[in-house]
Amino acid sequence: MTFTIRDAVKNDMPQVLKLINELAVFEKEPDAVEVTVDDLEQDGFGNNPAFHCFVAEVNNKIEGMALVYQRYSTWKGKTIHLEDLIVSEAMRGSGIGSALLDEVVKYAHHLGVKRINWEVLDWNEPAIVFYEKKGANVMRDWNVVHLDEQGIKNYISKL
Repeated sequence: MTFTIRDAVKNDMPQVLKLINELAVFEKEPDAVEVTVDDLEQDGFGNNPAFHCFVAEVNNKIEGMALVYQRYSTWKGKTIHLEDLIVSEAMRGSGIGSALLDEVVKYAHHLGVKRINWEVLDWNEPAIVFYEKKGANVMRDWNVVHLDEQGIKNYISKL
């Protein structure tokens, strides 16, 4: 099977959102996706893009994507965060995930960053094995912390 990895363009965002929704179902959060195609188009392709996205294309259909954005570490300096690396269920095991991660690492190297961060669910053993085989350090002693939109509102209301 032949596929192409390339930078995403604005017109790819409907297919990218489809992959995002597929991931949400896989991660047992089918109703959690709030982002829209318009959000992705505006946030990724305006004057100050919030993210960079790579897509994997097979026969003119996007079957995978990797979305990254820049961060800053007080310990390391410039880093990037890999928000999601998604391969459609039908294409898993085809090499697309590996090729997308390769592209992310090349992009990070080109930017001169000191680290690439991402999260993986503790029950997603195939992904953990994949990342460890690629040389990533899965740090099981760290917990992900976040405030969702309602948590932010609650926090602000108490200030």
